[in-house]
Amino acid sequence: MTATLAACTGKGEAGAGSGSSTLTVFAAASLKSSFTELAERFEAEIPGTTVTLSFAGSADLATQLSQGAPADVFASADSGTMAKVQEAGLVDGGPRNFATNTLAIAVPPGNPAGIRSFADLAKTGIKLVACAPQVPCGAAAARVADSTGTVLSPVSEENSVTDVLGKVISGEADAGLVYVTDVRSAGARVKGIPFPEAAAAVNPYPAAVLAGSRNKTAAGRFLDLLAGPEGQEVLAAAGFGPGPA
Repeated sequence: MTATLAACTGKGEAGAGSGSSTLTVFAAASLKSSFTELAERFEAEIPGTTVTLSFAGSADLATQLSQGAPADVFASADSGTMAKVQEAGLVDGGPRNFATNTLAIAVPPGNPAGIRSFADLAKTGIKLVACAPQVPCGAAAARVADSTGTVLSPVSEENSVTDVLGKVISGEADAGLVYVTDVRSAGARVKGIPFPEAAAAVNPYPAAVLAGSRNKTAAGRFLDLLAGPEGQEVLAAAGFGPGPA
């Protein structure tokens, strides 16, 4: 299995039964841990198939796809970005919701700024880092802010949730708005602070086979893995909720 953080150049080869094939999966950055494990399982279950993973912010991946980047599967961190890819005629059939994710606050160990709630993020002097508004985690943060009347003033807006997490881990931020799954994956490097207001912005995660895929059979089987018991077990262990109906 090959995993990268930028668009890959692997080209899918036609047919899952051709002896060997490559399946290129574009996935939201927050899916890195779970998709890496699932790709390894997929390769073991379908000998001869190599899964090439490309992780980045959903909006960046959508842009790459619209510019002709070759891929077989797209998994987005929100339905809005997937809808844009659909509207561009890049999706084969309809997307399938396979997971959900919820925002949490990540702070450095010890929580030196004393963050206790979502409202604390608006306090003077707090160095908050968040995703840019066009990124799913940024859009979710904006929905929570709007629903609570909270005015957030991030010192930095990032293009992926992993970049936000990185700034908290490095000590460049007092707090970052990330997903529950990111807090879990970071382990002891951050402390997670859940907040009830996050329920106003739960993100569904849809995945779809892409219209330009040269390996649609394997792509469909990968979506089956995500939605099936094995995939749901791996995703739940990473902190994802089940996909909405």
